[in-house]
Amino acid sequence: MQPAKMAFRPRRSQEWTAERIGRLGLAELRQLRENAERLGETAVVALCDAALQGRPGTAARRGSVRATTKRARHLVSRSKAFQARGVYLPEQDSSWSGVRKSDGAIVMSLWAPAIGRLKGACNQLLWGPNVDGSRPWSDTLAGQERLAHCKLALERGRGEGLLVYGENFDGDPTESNARSVHGADPEYVVDFKVEQRGGEYWAVWGEKKVERPL
Repeated sequence: MQPAKMAFRPRRSQEWTAERIGRLGLAELRQLRENAERLGETAVVALCDAALQGRPGTAARRGSVRATTKRARHLVSRSKAFQARGVYLPEQDSSWSGVRKSDGAIVMSLWAPAIGRLKGACNQLLWGPNVDGSRPWSDTLAGQERLAHCKLALERGRGEGLLVYGENFDGDPTESNARSVHGADPEYVVDFKVEQRGGEYWAVWGEKKVERPL
């Protein structure tokens, strides 16, 4: 018996929240992901991949977002995606975040393969301390810049995130551990709040509205 095809209208992509996607059966979830990738709805693809993590019979645990390759529509370089949000990165090859001069908003890259899901909301580690050599990138200039921007976003109460896609090496699913970076989606921005958990800073965004069209 063929699984029912999931209705997916591009104009209604915002209705596919993390909570709603999490209630889908495995066959429906895979079908939705396939349709979203075909239509270039990369934010919905990322939510599907997060929901697939830990599901029996899937390979999502090791980063199934790697299936979102250069076929995904409108991926551009990270620096160009930031420029579209009014942010010009001082170090285009290494900076992961920046401050928009017009309003002081903090804009950060979010590594799509690392998006997690808990109780219907999405989350991602933005920065963590380098304890016993576990996160050497955190001590680099780019890492310290990211930490400073996490603190600013925490003070402001919000930040803006750009989804960046690529493939991980084995190990932690972070951009610093990427085998390759396919690009960033300039057409969607994630509105998130920053939570401090011990020495770590996390981006958290809710179940009702995960992304909004520019």
